[in-house]
Amino acid sequence: MNRVLAHCGARYPILQAPMGWIARAPLAAAVSRAGGLGIIETSSGETANCQAEILKMRELGLPFGVNLPIRFLKDEAMLRFVCESGVRFVTTSAGSPAKFIAPLKAAGIVVYHAVPTVETALKCVEAGVDGLVVEGAEGGGFKNPEEVSTLVLLQAIRARVGVPLIAAGGICDGRGMAAAFALGAEGIQMGTRFVGCAESPVHDNFKAAICSATETGTWVLNRKASPCIRALKTAGTQAIHEEGRMPADVLSRVQDLYFGGDMDAAPALAGQTVGLIDRVKSAQEIIDDTVNGFFEITERMARLTAQRSFG
Repeated sequence: MNRVLAHCGARYPILQAPMGWIARAPLAAAVSRAGGLGIIETSSGETANCQAEILKMRELGLPFGVNLPIRFLKDEAMLRFVCESGVRFVTTSAGSPAKFIAPLKAAGIVVYHAVPTVETALKCVEAGVDGLVVEGAEGGGFKNPEEVSTLVLLQAIRARVGVPLIAAGGICDGRGMAAAFALGAEGIQMGTRFVGCAESPVHDNFKAAICSATETGTWVLNRKASPCIRALKTAGTQAIHEEGRMPADVLSRVQDLYFGGDMDAAPALAGQTVGLIDRVKSAQEIIDDTVNGFFEITERMARLTAQRSFG
């Protein structure tokens, strides 16, 4: 039995990442209807709006989850709301989940924490999480400045813990999913691929930039300060890259980028999978193509195993 599926209730162990302002009911519902697990974000800090999105998902009767980014929560209002609203699956991130575990578990909620290192993974397992989202450096958004690829990080964490792992970073299709499972994952999380899907609320300019970028089309910015992020290469991010640091308010106009299409308003958070994405697809197409691609590869590998052959 796949433990991620048992924990989240989705048809397929494919999660949509909790991108701020983007991961709300329209996108999450499309992913969940397609068989994956939509996740509602709370990192935007818009507590009332995020709570309304959670209620919309609950009314739809679809499986879904909520992300609680510990460092970015203003108070415990969102934690209390999630515990009281019938949510059954939560991912935590950006800080220690230790103080969140008890109330979430008391509410019957399964908790996975996003980790960028083996050390963090061990601490989270000791704290009592049910599983881990293993975030490699290839992914977009907020990153650990000490880069470790998903390829290495999955193996290192799998060797030390027994809880189920969801692989994140550098995955946008069935090939990536098959590779992640070969390394010990039981599920995957995709962010950039779903930002660039038909149901994503972001402006077409952002989607076009994702589809036209190459595998070298992103930078890791602000390595010497916090937050460290991975974003698309643009004139604005080139200046930040060359400076080595970015202004504290650099993301203050991110909604102008997301929804207004102004690609110079803020860094466009995206992962290295931009080099693997060449067109906008619906959430259903993305899920179907990923699942079909996964089984095509694993069936071929099974044949090689049966024949004890490398083909």
